[in-house]
Amino acid sequence: MKYKRFNYENENINNLDESFVCMVCGRNVTYVGAGSRHRNHCPHCLSSVHLDNVPGDRSANCGGIMDAIGVWVRKNGEWAIIHRCRSCGHLSSNRIASDDNPVKLLSIALKPLALPPFPLDGIENMIGFSDK
Repeated sequence: MKYKRFNYENENINNLDESFVCMVCGRNVTYVGAGSRHRNHCPHCLSSVHLDNVPGDRSANCGGIMDAIGVWVRKNGEWAIIHRCRSCGHLSSNRIASDDNPVKLLSIALKPLALPPFPLDGIENMIGFSDK
């Protein structure tokens, strides 16, 4: 799926400088410290809420909790969080903020290595490696 670039100067954006209480961890979240005036997830637990169809438009009718399920690195080296909605399964990508919890980000990034989708002893058998 190809994502459209969004012009943040657009007047439909109504989430500038908003603060909110995280629906997952209950902490108060402000844009201060994010490195941006656009805050779309909690810096503590990295959860979000499914509010937007296009960044900042607040036109999604779902309202489900968006769990941080992965991270990826953009062409320019910037990290982004992949969120999945618990209610409808919608996937979105959001750039990380400067005050995001680094331990939480790394734990999400390392999860595929810590819990591979195949048995690790199967790799040893495939490559013919054995302690015997």
